[in-house]
Amino acid sequence: MRVAGVRTIFKEDRMWNTPSAERLAKLPRLYETEQVGVKDKLVQLHFFIGGSDWYAIEFDGQDTFWGFAILNGDNLNAEWGYFSLTELQQIRVGGWVEVDCELEEHWDVRPASKVGKINQANGWHVEIA
Repeated sequence: MRVAGVRTIFKEDRMWNTPSAERLAKLPRLYETEQVGVKDKLVQLHFFIGGSDWYAIEFDGQDTFWGFAILNGDNLNAEWGYFSLTELQQIRVGGWVEVDCELEEHWDVRPASKVGKINQANGWHVEIA
């Protein structure tokens, strides 16, 4: 399945709930949200495994996301930056547990300040409804 402007370089079976090309096409391209304050940037996708979370805000249309990552529940070292879909697909725990992408029906696109773990890791103390 191909979507104009999105080159899919991954296999559907390499991650639990790999986001579809259509879902990836909805993400702003890298740098498109530069004029938006970080608290107001919309978190489009949530990847997770164990105590680690990756929140995608922008996508280059090929493999690279920009967003926020919390590894092993370590809020002190959580950070904004780039991460790769290919790298997420290669993560395995115990040789078989894979990274999951939260399904659309379970993930509401919302500002970063309204995502509890991002809010907490950044020390924003924004009330979440």
